[in-house]
Amino acid sequence: MHSTISTPNRLALRLLSLAYFVQAVGALSVVGSLEAISVAWALSNAQSALLITVFGVTFAVAAPILQMTLGHLRRRSQVLIGLSIFSVAALLFSASSSYETLVFSRVLMGLGAGFVGPVLGALGSNLVAREQQGSAIAIVLLGLSVAGLAGMPISAWIAHEFGARSLFLGIGASGLLTAAMILLWVPDRVAGQRVAPSDVLVLLTRFTSLSAFLVVFFITSGVFTTYAFLAPIIGNDFHGSASDITLALTVLGVAGVLGNLLVTRLALRVSAERLLRVGIALLALVLLGLAVMPRHLGGLLLALVVWALATDIVWPSQQRRIVELLPEQRGIALALTASFMFCGIGVGSAIAGWLYTAFGYIGLLLASLMFLLLAFVSLRFSEQCARVHLSAPELN
Repeated sequence: MHSTISTPNRLALRLLSLAYFVQAVGALSVVGSLEAISVAWALSNAQSALLITVFGVTFAVAAPILQMTLGHLRRRSQVLIGLSIFSVAALLFSASSSYETLVFSRVLMGLGAGFVGPVLGALGSNLVAREQQGSAIAIVLLGLSVAGLAGMPISAWIAHEFGARSLFLGIGASGLLTAAMILLWVPDRVAGQRVAPSDVLVLLTRFTSLSAFLVVFFITSGVFTTYAFLAPIIGNDFHGSASDITLALTVLGVAGVLGNLLVTRLALRVSAERLLRVGIALLALVLLGLAVMPRHLGGLLLALVVWALATDIVWPSQQRRIVELLPEQRGIALALTASFMFCGIGVGSAIAGWLYTAFGYIGLLLASLMFLLLAFVSLRFSEQCARVHLSAPELN
């Protein structure tokens, strides 16, 4: 008989989903509030973009290290510690009086997120019976989709209407409230598991796994080389207003959620490799279209719909491919995938801060295309390595 998730467990899963929502909004809120941050602290857009970079790089480094050193802690404890660090850092950001403090607070936010992100899904799936784990993970991951749909536009609106300090004050307060509710209503019955450094080293030095990780690194670098400066692009190159920025983020969110439903169906019939190739190709076509099209906001919004669909295709397909390649090491492999993703976010955002000032909008598009080409080459190489590994595993 097919069992359903109990009411207490469903509440626990919703709270974990809320934690994902708060983390995702806090991680990417700088994108929508880039100009508001620049105004509040008298920064250049490049300096503001660096705040995305330091978060991403910190997350990328911290996630596997924390699992190697503190992964033995109970899963709920890891979430509470990480969410508390993340939230206090957001409050510090809102009260910062100098750029150095802003950078430090974003490092702390990345550290906290590196503790929270890799364990939310594992905690949620272990709260329920085996046949319910797929549904449990879907509930937890809903927080990410809702962050794209509502969190990013709302955060952009708050930053422009009430200031960037108010935005991060709200993120910090929301994170602490969420941590308190998790403490009260999420059971503390899931043990942790420390990851051996040798396991990480093997995955990072084996061609089959490393080339697979590089696919997501180059994709996210390509996406964020343009996406990190979406707000300045809309304002400077498309002559849009703050409300236009919010509209663009809303379009991305809605299209992303709808695209997720489509990709869920496609995944039943199409291989992860083929979906990745399609997603990379769609992203490249969008970038080429933006480079040659007239700069009208309507055309940009249409391009963002395809952009959202393409990113919906590549991200879950990459996770699925990692699980299929490394079924026995899926935990640390997915954590490393997240690390490479956030490292790509950091690299792409940093490059965007330099390129936009030096070469403008077209420079960002060309750099994004170059990263996508590298992603495609990495994917083809990864596929070849996987075939060799299956035929002669002792060679790899």
